[in-house]
Amino acid sequence: MKRYTKMAMAILISLAMAAGLAACTGGTAPAPAESGGERVQITYAIWGNEEEARNTQQTADIFNASQDRIEVTAMHIPWETYIEKLNTMAMAGELPDTAIMMESGVIQWAEQGMLLNLGGMYAPGEPRPLDSLAFTYQGQPVAYSVANVFLMTFYNKQMFDNAGVPYPPANAADAWTWDEFVENAKRLTFDGNGNTPNDPGFNEDGIVQYGAMVENLTWQLEVWCLSNGSGFYDKDGNVTIDDPAAIEAIQRVADLHLVHNVAPLSTGLTDDGVQRSVVAGTVAMTTNGSWNIGTALAPARDEGLLDFGVGVLPYMKERVTINTGGPNVVFSQTKHPEEAMEWLKWYGREENNWDNLIATGIWNPVLESYYTDEALTRKWLENPAYPPFDMAKPVLVDYIKEYGRPTSWYYVNNTVNFNDLLSSILGDVWTGRTTAEQVVTGNIAALRDANQGF
Repeated sequence: MKRYTKMAMAILISLAMAAGLAACTGGTAPAPAESGGERVQITYAIWGNEEEARNTQQTADIFNASQDRIEVTAMHIPWETYIEKLNTMAMAGELPDTAIMMESGVIQWAEQGMLLNLGGMYAPGEPRPLDSLAFTYQGQPVAYSVANVFLMTFYNKQMFDNAGVPYPPANAADAWTWDEFVENAKRLTFDGNGNTPNDPGFNEDGIVQYGAMVENLTWQLEVWCLSNGSGFYDKDGNVTIDDPAAIEAIQRVADLHLVHNVAPLSTGLTDDGVQRSVVAGTVAMTTNGSWNIGTALAPARDEGLLDFGVGVLPYMKERVTINTGGPNVVFSQTKHPEEAMEWLKWYGREENNWDNLIATGIWNPVLESYYTDEALTRKWLENPAYPPFDMAKPVLVDYIKEYGRPTSWYYVNNTVNFNDLLSSILGDVWTGRTTAEQVVTGNIAALRDANQGF
């Protein structure tokens, strides 16, 4: 992820002040421009590859054909330059009307007055995304996630069957404790001679199958701190990662590799944990985001590479998972706020993303009705991409309803700065050169400064 520089943010502040843009603190959105009979032109910025850009434009074309007032054009910007390009466009007063943003930067952009308040986007009584999917600044929504994705457990059923180990529970009431998770991971870890870490003569340098991998991307580590009764932040957004319980949680993740020999070394730098673990056939189970059903696991199953199952996360002290989802925003520079919001409302509706994203297991629905109405739940989960309904529903519906919490970037500012710094200082923890306690306590002042945007 790219970090916003102080200079870039200072430019955004000056732009917001000079242009008198509608901020999220009670400013009034610009009135829709008169089109004179012509369609209002709306630009929607996205990242991704050329195929993703084409798919997005095809979806926009369906919207364009559904009415005669608005024409949406997708603007493709490579991920590597996405934020820099938007910063440059902001300086020139040429931001697109709308965009999908990086989750960890939404509140920063809102603070600088660059995002419109979306509080009036949905009329009273109109179906709207779950409250947990609203990015809020000063109590007002400034973005809504396009999907309700969250952390869970994935596993290779054949590896479990071969080792005689029960599958990870799908029901949260039966979730493994962390210690049970570790012990089962040991039973699923084998060296070249078929020994497990519990057997005499186990060769930790000759492991051919690992029992587990916990994805240690920085934002995903938050769930373990929460599970251990702490967190990255308190309810007011103040940094609490130096709490002993938070430090202990991070160290437990590292010790899966360093002490228990049940997990491969992972440096927390690449977002491909499912592909290089369960899909690769080197790891029996892993934790990661629900989107992997559609992006990695169902395709691998369809190619005959594995038969996968899903389960809830293990827990330390509290059962918990965290949700996220790409946020759609309306930039305050737009001359067409109402039309921009109309496009985003249409784009966020389940029926308009069904075949390519929801039915395929990449996105989860954002409306509460899909989690409470069994007919809608079945419409969603009884698709070929998903595991059997009796396994999928307890994880993808009941678990998130009962134990889901919004990831901190929905309400905490400067998480991009905080996460970047935390990722860099944890590198030596994963390799065992130092401990979580040493790096967190030794850098807590800098982490608090990052949380303040310094």
